[in-house]
Amino acid sequence: MSIADINLLRGQPLLSPRSQSGSFWNEYTETMPREQLNELHLKRLQALLRYAYDRVPFYNELYNGVGIRPEDIRTLDDFNRLVPTIDKKDLVQAQAANPPWGDSVALSPDYYLYHFQTSGSTGTPLRIPFSVHTQLQYGEQWAYLYWGVGIRPQDSFYFAFPWGMYTGFWSAYWGVRCLGATVISGGGLTSEQRLQQIQLLKPTVLVSTPTYALYLAELAKELGIDTSETTIRYTIHAGEPGPGIPTTRQAIESAWGAKAYELYGVGEVGAIAPGCPDQRGCHFGEDQGYATVLDASGNPVGPGEVGENVVTSYIQMAQPVIKYRTHDLVRAYYDVCSCGRSWLLYEGGVLGRTDDMITIKGTNVYPAAVEYLLSDVAGLSSHYELHVNPGRINDEVTVKVEPKVGTSSERFSSMATDLQVVLKAKIGVTIGVEVSEPGSLPRYELKAKRFFDHRPKKV
Repeated sequence: MSIADINLLRGQPLLSPRSQSGSFWNEYTETMPREQLNELHLKRLQALLRYAYDRVPFYNELYNGVGIRPEDIRTLDDFNRLVPTIDKKDLVQAQAANPPWGDSVALSPDYYLYHFQTSGSTGTPLRIPFSVHTQLQYGEQWAYLYWGVGIRPQDSFYFAFPWGMYTGFWSAYWGVRCLGATVISGGGLTSEQRLQQIQLLKPTVLVSTPTYALYLAELAKELGIDTSETTIRYTIHAGEPGPGIPTTRQAIESAWGAKAYELYGVGEVGAIAPGCPDQRGCHFGEDQGYATVLDASGNPVGPGEVGENVVTSYIQMAQPVIKYRTHDLVRAYYDVCSCGRSWLLYEGGVLGRTDDMITIKGTNVYPAAVEYLLSDVAGLSSHYELHVNPGRINDEVTVKVEPKVGTSSERFSSMATDLQVVLKAKIGVTIGVEVSEPGSLPRYELKAKRFFDHRPKKV
């Protein structure tokens, strides 16, 4: 093969040729009408139920216990009504009963290409086996995001991430391999060294958690580096709510002089929801999974209402996940999006978690809702913490926030008052506000800890 041939291939995705000007990675499925999507879902769910029932003792016992068999599911309504949900704790318990994988896997360990686990941020880590098929499909889920926002094989990605046991940005890396672009690893380096690499190697895409992108920009400013003048043109984020929240997105884009996008993923399920190219939120990848959004009673919510995201994966065949409660709160829309995708839209990305939701005087308060409103007060940064303490009658909530660097301390009191007014007007309840010195709240390389619950644990 000649150098000319290699250079020609260098500009093409690895899996299939695509028009460089096209806006869809897979236009056929991304724009599929809802009726056809539902037909596709039913066929795949029926096949998946048969696969899991026959090969996975965990599901065989679960479904026999409620008196259903795969052939009983003839419609999507049957699936939604009759098939029971599962939770992370169910899979963790199955693994604990017979380490390391338990009776929840469908394939022999001979088929496992990778062993990963969840971060454990909400309890015991869940081990996740990946087959070759699963690894390739996880990567393609990221490719939908990359291609949709305009990233092409000629781009280069800088991963500001400590590679470890967590699926997180490993699947993002597989997506870059799927796209055919260049990878630059920042694993094992200090933040200062990563900034030096970005200056030297000139990547066009930064991949990190949203809070770490902001921390890098803050550190760069201290070192005399203007991140908005680097070659970074796109920033890609996951692991926590970020660019779906206007305040956070504006802060990242201003700091880096780039467009900021996110992907909503659940490690044990997949990189399930690539970001909307129009930055409206995230689209659930409906050619690789099925999702329903349920209220606290387990009933589907209407369009535009908030509920818990319950998902089924068509690609996690080593350890199937069927009607899996994510505990993530989302606002779902099923209309065709302005970006052209017909896939389910989670407007604003993940709004919070069911275990983080606070009810104050009958009003549900989500941490992300507070973050949305920070930009309503001039001079506030996107850094915050939400603390919940037991009160005499109701729980007491306090938001700790930071002003932007250079803000006079004389303004702190008025900023606290202004934010209290905004929160009361927009959320409907009184929330305490504390304004801290710029730079005083913790910075995080991985998932940021925003929610602090100081109430006694329920037994």
